[in-house]
Amino acid sequence: MRRRRTSLLIVVAFGVFAFLGISFLLARGLTGSAAERGRVLELLQAEARGDARAALSLLPACRAEPACARLTRARVARLARPGAVEILTYRPSERLALTRRTGAGRVAWRAGTSRPVVQCVRVRREGPLTGGGLELLSISDPIALEGGC
Repeated sequence: MRRRRTSLLIVVAFGVFAFLGISFLLARGLTGSAAERGRVLELLQAEARGDARAALSLLPACRAEPACARLTRARVARLARPGAVEILTYRPSERLALTRRTGAGRVAWRAGTSRPVVQCVRVRREGPLTGGGLELLSISDPIALEGGC
């Protein structure tokens, strides 16, 4: 009887441990979308201010490529506009990333009372199994309001 109780406790403890581990990984993976949205908001605020240096500091891979950096500087100059930046809609690059994924997020935003701008943002996300990091790679020129990335 004692041996059976010990075996049962081991099985229950293992089940609880597995449940908590999977829950932790899913929670970390799901919060990646919120972190991505926050970083994209920082990038859009830099664009709206016309601050190419700040925008490129959030795009280290782009900053390292002269052509991408040049295009980003020109784009930021064109998209500068007054007012507080508001994200109208955001579709993240990945809903749930458990490992390293690269994809394109789609953001519709405006600053103040300006017309909406829609852009695509290339993002590399690390899931909880690969470190949990996030890197914005590049941002596109404005696309059509209903355009896809």
